Amino acid sequence: MASRNQNRPPRSPSTRKEIGDENPLDKRRRLGAVGRGVGATATGRTRRAFSAVNNLQDATTAANAEVGNAEECHEFTKEEVEAILNERPKAKKFDLKAKYEHAAEHNKRLKLCVKWFQQCDENHVLDKEKLKNSLESAEKKCIDTELEKKNKEEELNAVISELRDSNASLQDKLSKEVSEKLDAINRHKSEIEARVTAEKSVASLTEDLQKAQQDIAAANERAASLDNTHKRLQEYILSLQQYNSKLITDLETVRESLKRVEKEKLTIVENLSSLRGHCSSLQEQLTLSRASQDDAVNQKETLVNEVKCLRGELQQVRDDREHQVSKVQALSAEIVKFKESTGRSFAELDNLTMKSKSLEETCSSQREQLRILELQLAAANEKLKMADLSASETRVEYLEQKRTIQELQDRLADMEHKLIEGENLRKKLHNTILELKGNIRVFCRVRPLLPDDGAAEGAVVSYPTSTESLGRGIDLIQNGQKYPFTFDKVFNPEASQQDVFVEISQLVQSALDGYKVCIFAYGQTGSGKTYTMMGRPEAQEQKGLIPRSLEQIFQSSQSLQAQGWKYKMQASMLEIYNETIRDLLSTNRSIGSDPTRAESAVSGKQYTIKHDANGNTHVSDLTIVDVSTITEISSLLRQAAQSRSVGRTQMNEQSSRSHMVFTLRISGINEGTEQQVQGVLNLIDLAGSERLSKSGATGDRLKETQAINKSLSSLSDVIFALAKKEDHVPFRNSKLTYLLQPCLGGDSKTLMFVNVSPDPSSVGESLCSLRFAARVNACEIGVPRRQMTLRAADSRLSCG
Repeated sequence: MASRNQNRPPRSPSTRKEIGDENPLDKRRRLGAVGRGVGATATGRTRRAFSAVNNLQDATTAANAEVGNAEECHEFTKEEVEAILNERPKAKKFDLKAKYEHAAEHNKRLKLCVKWFQQCDENHVLDKEKLKNSLESAEKKCIDTELEKKNKEEELNAVISELRDSNASLQDKLSKEVSEKLDAINRHKSEIEARVTAEKSVASLTEDLQKAQQDIAAANERAASLDNTHKRLQEYILSLQQYNSKLITDLETVRESLKRVEKEKLTIVENLSSLRGHCSSLQEQLTLSRASQDDAVNQKETLVNEVKCLRGELQQVRDDREHQVSKVQALSAEIVKFKESTGRSFAELDNLTMKSKSLEETCSSQREQLRILELQLAAANEKLKMADLSASETRVEYLEQKRTIQELQDRLADMEHKLIEGENLRKKLHNTILELKGNIRVFCRVRPLLPDDGAAEGAVVSYPTSTESLGRGIDLIQNGQKYPFTFDKVFNPEASQQDVFVEISQLVQSALDGYKVCIFAYGQTGSGKTYTMMGRPEAQEQKGLIPRSLEQIFQSSQSLQAQGWKYKMQASMLEIYNETIRDLLSTNRSIGSDPTRAESAVSGKQYTIKHDANGNTHVSDLTIVDVSTITEISSLLRQAAQSRSVGRTQMNEQSSRSHMVFTLRISGINEGTEQQVQGVLNLIDLAGSERLSKSGATGDRLKETQAINKSLSSLSDVIFALAKKEDHVPFRNSKLTYLLQPCLGGDSKTLMFVNVSPDPSSVGESLCSLRFAARVNACEIGVPRRQMTLRAADSRLSCG
């Protein structure tokens, strides 16, 4: 009986009532059977019946145990569990045995189901612990990789700073060497001029020598008078002395030129030693070293020519000496003849003898000078050989420097490549960190100064050059005080539309991957928001973010067709004018209509903003256009630009008087994997904030300004509430904030452009815009979630 009670299933209140109702009848039947039967026989029958029942029960228990062992690994589905719970006994009303068997079998199945649920629960706990451990290991790896990337980034920044310092020092040394080379060129020019004057003096001396020779010839003709001959000999001796002094001066000039060559050689060697390790001035040093080598070769050739000239002059001096000796001999013969013929006195003969001795001494001194000149010539030849050796050494050093320079250039190129890869990796990790944090990314763009701006008052915007803030920092100066700000990216006035789009291209690509993407421009009026978002679509270089993003979307969707993806795109454009939604693609809207009249009153449409449970935003009665080419999108953009409300104020001739929202809903399906993605791309051009004292708005413009400032103030309240993580965020205070609710408080990838004017008169508004952007950058809106399903997509268009 104990086993029967243990196997009995728990009774519900209804079951207990039914059993209670059936017990009296069962008792009456048993009492009747006992009364009608014979005592011993009935007792024997009754005992046999109970033994039979017990044997049947044991057999049923063994069979159920075997069935239980066979079904331990059986998995239950939801339908099977519901069938077991809802199962009712099919036996007859008074068939207690069948009911008991059915209840025992039902109880065992329930026990098996409970055991299977317990095993599933244990498996889920184990899986949860494993996932937790893997998540912790992944977080540790992410932290380690971030530390490694930071260290690598610091190392790269240190290398860049060292390269910049070396570049500056190279520039200084290059300027010094250029000035030294210019001085050397000037000195060389002066030496050439001195050499030309020396050659002219040599020519004049040769002319004088020819004249002296003519005088000597005339003296031979007029040999009758010894006095005249003696005078001419003295003059000739004087000319020889002058020529000898000229040779000495030429020798000194040769020595000076050799010294200059040695000095230039030393300067070249010093320049070569100082040029090691420099990268930027390699080509110029190459040309300078070649020029100096050519100068050395030219100087060598000039020295060789001068040596040849000196040898010719020496030969000429020897010939003159021999000629003079012959003349002396002739004169001595004539003297003898004169002695014989005229019988001059011995005094004159002694005088002539003395003169001849003096001439011989002069000739001997000239021989000594010639010997000294030959020695100097040999020394000059040795110096020329040394100069050749130094030139060859210079050439070898030049080749070594060239090889070292090439290695440095290769190393520099490798470092630049690594720097670019590190920067790309830093951007990717930075975007990943921002996505994990859920922060709103903020880019800052400063427009160029216009002719009407107060440029003479001085610049109020500067950009820090430190490694940490380069490309991400901006400083605003007001009344002499500097206010620094740091954002995810800062674009200076020289940045082009392509440079700006490159930074957001990956974010736009996320829309094709099934994410919600929102990009909006914020700033004061006239700061360049509309130019950043729309630009000038007719000019390729001046296209804004909206046309460039759409071109990328269509190009990427066409390239993904090879992987089995097919995309369907729907576009809509609206504007919020004076807290009223207006459809910019409506066919009932006439161009140039009165902007103060609400479109809903004309067409009878009610544009109501609704949010569904999936975080999507729908605008009722909004015109939705299916687009498949970029041409269709371009025509829609032109139509919307013509329909948008634009007015003129004192601060901007074409001021946007409404908030424009462009929405592209993307539905993609992969026929091979049956995956479906739904992405949304929201591109928003907000109206600019302005002060009535500066804009001078009156009438309708005044109402527009008040509505714009009110909606932007509501946006600021929402940002403040998100930054403080308050429980209530006032999204419903404005239609703009209510429309942007999924972008600011949901699972969207959101980026804000804050546009700043560099006009000194607008520094107050610029400071407010930057402070607001800093608060936006600190907001955490949640981690972006990819929308991927396997069911058919909803055909309605959503704004987020």
